[in-house]
Amino acid sequence: VCLKTLKKFKTLFEEKYDGKSPSRDDTENLFRKFCKNLKGKEERFCYYVGGVETSATGILNKISDPIKNHLPESLICEKLKKADSQICDLKYDKSIDFATVKLNKLKVKDLKKILDNWGEYNACKGCAEKSDFVKKIEELLPKY
Repeated sequence: VCLKTLKKFKTLFEEKYDGKSPSRDDTENLFRKFCKNLKGKEERFCYYVGGVETSATGILNKISDPIKNHLPESLICEKLKKADSQICDLKYDKSIDFATVKLNKLKVKDLKKILDNWGEYNACKGCAEKSDFVKKIEELLPKY
């Protein structure tokens, strides 16, 4: 999660500043704006480093300075690991291959997670049984 999130931010940073050297505050503000649109594990990463308003701690300086100095993402993640080990514990969930998986074999918890990842959690508010969730996912599957 750390590497992918920092790669996304680094491309945004390079697009915005393209060779210029912004201040630390500018870099941190850009990271906060970047974090506003994230969800799931990436949002949790932002919470841990202080990129979200509700964050308890803030170690954004450990991101902003190395990004400004064009350090590789892997090195930045190593430094963040020393500051807060929870950051490296974040892992993406396994993605589901819809071509091979049988939806009626999955648990309701997993079916709910699929809808939530798609941002369609409210689409199945009245669903009471597993079959309702399966029907809704099959209905929305071509869209995703």
